[in-house]
Amino acid sequence: MTTYALTDSWTMTRRELAHWTRQPVQVLVGLVFPVMLLLMFGYLVGGGRGVEGEYVDYLVPGMLALTMAFGLESTMLAVTQDLNKGVIDRFRSMPMANGAVLVGRSVADMLQSALSLTVMIAVAVALGWRAHGGVAGFLGAVGLLLLFRFAMLWIGIHLAMVAGKPELVQAVQILVWPIGFLSNAFAAPGSMPDWLGAVVEWNPLSQTATAVRDLFGAPGAESGHAGAAVLWPVALLVVFFPLAVRRFGALSK
Repeated sequence: MTTYALTDSWTMTRRELAHWTRQPVQVLVGLVFPVMLLLMFGYLVGGGRGVEGEYVDYLVPGMLALTMAFGLESTMLAVTQDLNKGVIDRFRSMPMANGAVLVGRSVADMLQSALSLTVMIAVAVALGWRAHGGVAGFLGAVGLLLLFRFAMLWIGIHLAMVAGKPELVQAVQILVWPIGFLSNAFAAPGSMPDWLGAVVEWNPLSQTATAVRDLFGAPGAESGHAGAAVLWPVALLVVFFPLAVRRFGALSK
């Protein structure tokens, strides 16, 4: 049964990857936009309120975490388009494991997220940023970033099925924005009003960014956040993964 589900999920993953060749502009925009944000905040907007040391050491991990939180629109649109074109109904009429369509979509998204991380890190290195935490720390940081992306992805998939229509995706995805903007991606919580700093510190993205800074060996990074950076995404997955699968299962009823 497990092999059957994995085979179906891989078939759906290859379907999503085939879309990349037909929509190269969309893939390219997804890779370039985070780089533009990194350059804008690093060189044009500036920032770094309350940050000690080189701002780029603080900014890069925050931008990597922010990249994992955003860019869900393509996945959400793909899910709603399949729903409205009857593709999901067609798949459900086939002898296919329940949820393989969603798993295939999530695997394709994670592959693109890994590619986006690679591009972002390469650009950061070209700008002079360096990771000082060793190979283990580097891999641990990348693992936390991808775990956070996986959790955000299933929030997006669930919200896409709640929206139901492509034209409603933009309105629904606004619910994800506070996670990105009320964070310590660009400035230290200590430089903010007390109430806002408290909200920012509890933000799942902030916990991931802080832990990643520590694992990258950024000067002045706070330690002791790796546990929270794991627990937050796992908690989000525990809530939204079953909600998404249950809602998908209810589509045929």
